[in-house]
Amino acid sequence: MRLIPEPWRRSAGTLWYLPLAAMLFTASFLPGFRDNGTELGGLPTRPYDALAVAAVALQCLPLAARRRWPASCLALVSLGFAADQLRGYHSVAGTALPIALIAVGSRLDHRRRTTALLLSAAYVPLAVALHRIGPGDPPSEFVTFYLALALAWGIGTWHRSTRAAEAEHRRRVAEDTRAAERARIARELHDVVTHHVTAMVVQAEAARYLTAVPDRLDQSLTAVTDTGRRAITDLRHLLDLLDPGHGSDPGNGPGARTPPVGRLLTLVEQTRRAGQPVEFTEEGTPAEETGSADLVAYRVVQESLTNALKYAQGHRTSVRVHHGGKEIAVEVSTDGAGPDGPHGTGPEAAHPAARPAAHPGGSGRGLDGLRERVDVLGGEFSAARQTDGGFVVRVRIPTGSPS
Repeated sequence: MRLIPEPWRRSAGTLWYLPLAAMLFTASFLPGFRDNGTELGGLPTRPYDALAVAAVALQCLPLAARRRWPASCLALVSLGFAADQLRGYHSVAGTALPIALIAVGSRLDHRRRTTALLLSAAYVPLAVALHRIGPGDPPSEFVTFYLALALAWGIGTWHRSTRAAEAEHRRRVAEDTRAAERARIARELHDVVTHHVTAMVVQAEAARYLTAVPDRLDQSLTAVTDTGRRAITDLRHLLDLLDPGHGSDPGNGPGARTPPVGRLLTLVEQTRRAGQPVEFTEEGTPAEETGSADLVAYRVVQESLTNALKYAQGHRTSVRVHHGGKEIAVEVSTDGAGPDGPHGTGPEAAHPAARPAAHPGGSGRGLDGLRERVDVLGGEFSAARQTDGGFVVRVRIPTGSPS
């Protein structure tokens, strides 16, 4: 929530320069400041007349429009300064020139070099005219004044580049934040969709061979239906995370959005119904404050069981969860498919991580996502092939870490 409205922030600079322009205009006519302005060329001071009022106005008033019309502002201020010096008024309004150079240098976006060259070219005849009609001050005085003006322009340019660098930094931070959020959403979708769809595919494939056994066919189709409903429920929970105002079902409250470790048994039962033999062991008492550790542990088991269904279907899988005082330890191991495994020959068919990188069976996104989740919480993650061709995933997750 922005405390300062956008229109006010945009007009704040203009409102700030309005009193500055008014102050310079007023001070130029005060007796104590009238003859104490910028004096270039050494011309004798001349009393104010109608042209002096115009010169002072040209130098001061355009400052209020330096944000909207920076080039015009600088041109008018420079014209007023030239008239001020050539006529010998030497008003305090001459201070507006370096102020305009700084302000315009920080705001001008287009034709910056052209503007700088035109100002430098216009300064040459002004210096020559002042040198001729004046007492003949040395050229070094004009060079020094030009360098002072160039310094003011350089300060404005530096301020502009700094502001542009900050804007670029904010843009990159915003892009990185969006990319990280997209990656998080992709991991959640992968965990939720892949597991349920894989189970449904396996159950549907098994149903094709059960047409002669109506009872088992009915059980298999019921399992497909139940899995689809759970997939819809998990997707609704994910939508609640992305959009807290989505839906009005009281069952979709904050407590229902994060799958707790207690749902691991339901996850195991679902995998068993898909035809995968799973041994489940849970030890210890869950900590009162687990933070995101319980969700990450759930995702580890979910992804590992999904890979077992996909790449080692029908082979024994073991799930062990141990709740310690300060961490959750998870180990999921799958026996190797062996030389006559269901997905090919040799141990490389046991798990996607054991296959060559070019194998089309798996992208490795699931394991990479798990590793990132565990690393964020400061835990340990390992996934390796076993000597018998199987695969084991071991994770240690500190409890109490924030989400």
